[in-house]
Amino acid sequence: MPQPPATAAGQEPPATPKALEGVLVADFSRVLAGPLAAATLADLGADVVKVERPGAGDDTRSWGPPFAPDGTAAYFDAANRSKRGLALDLADPDDAAAARELARRADVLIENFRPGALARYGLDPAATLAAHPGLVHCSITGFSSGGGARLPGYDFVVQAVGGLMSVTGEPGGPPLKAGVALVDVLTAKDATTAVLAALRHRDRTGRGQHVEVNLLSSLLGSLVNQAYGHLATGRAPGPMGNRHPSIAPYETLACRDGQPLAVAVGNDRQFRALAHALGAPALADDERFARNQDRVRHRAELVKELEGLLAAETPHTWTERLTAAVPCGPVNTVGEALELAGRLGLDPVVPVGAGRVPQVRSPLRLSATPVAAPCAPPALDEHGEPLRAWLSGPPEAPLPPLA
Repeated sequence: MPQPPATAAGQEPPATPKALEGVLVADFSRVLAGPLAAATLADLGADVVKVERPGAGDDTRSWGPPFAPDGTAAYFDAANRSKRGLALDLADPDDAAAARELARRADVLIENFRPGALARYGLDPAATLAAHPGLVHCSITGFSSGGGARLPGYDFVVQAVGGLMSVTGEPGGPPLKAGVALVDVLTAKDATTAVLAALRHRDRTGRGQHVEVNLLSSLLGSLVNQAYGHLATGRAPGPMGNRHPSIAPYETLACRDGQPLAVAVGNDRQFRALAHALGAPALADDERFARNQDRVRHRAELVKELEGLLAAETPHTWTERLTAAVPCGPVNTVGEALELAGRLGLDPVVPVGAGRVPQVRSPLRLSATPVAAPCAPPALDEHGEPLRAWLSGPPEAPLPPLA
């Protein structure tokens, strides 16, 4: 196995290379999907310049409470770590020229303007790729640049019209959204994947390209078994609460005092192990429960049997007893989830400076090119002066170091 190069006494060891070291990303996006994709590229070592409107900045700077100590909404901090801040008014000719110069120098440009809106500034994909054929220009929209070009795309609306809310909630109850802006997060991951693929293509050919993702398509692609169940049967799936349409028991079950335990039995072998661990091995031989398809058909009777056994103890006690037999666990709060990750050695929270809200650690783990330690999200135009000076200088000048 290759060893790191030796260093002379008193010298700092060489920095570990990052996967996207040397890649410059111009982040013209706002709110969540685009900014989160750009933050992920920053985690991988890219240098990201976040471009915002002077005065107000990204909408999410005011999306609170809660607010960070400096008055910025915690929502903004969640998607804008490790970036340089640059405020540009695209309606101002000088600022628009600086924005075009940034696009010419960047490897990747991410934006989520309505299709066609950037053409007046010379920042639409046709213009940026003409000026810089090696650019990867990533456009994120709500409903595509085609028939849905004029439709504004917000996560909540896409959850509604894209079918997610129709399968979320309890049977007979109102449709519910997910507890986070899940479609934005999924779209951010799709955008990141597409950008990395386009950079790989550019490595081989020298040519950039226009990358497009949209919230509706990202959601539809994530409906997986629900969408394919509809395609297979022609029937629209409905909400089932915490139950799974095709697996049982794969849901929350009531323990002592009605406290929920999440139980995920993925096959018949696991169900037999669960029955033995609960002291009721005969359940696995009951013709109603022996096979998964039988358990799904007789779900109500199965749940009654299991909850009668689980009522003796709390979810935490059952988790300790049953985990060796079947995946299970209590329904944690966000704080408890972070504590669990800490106990497992995942170090889920990363400090980014005194007085700043810490960041959730990147989920990515790379053995040879580890993710970069995050920096605090930028104040509005925090790096504007050196960046504007750099953009007005010779194109070959290196990007000014980030303090």
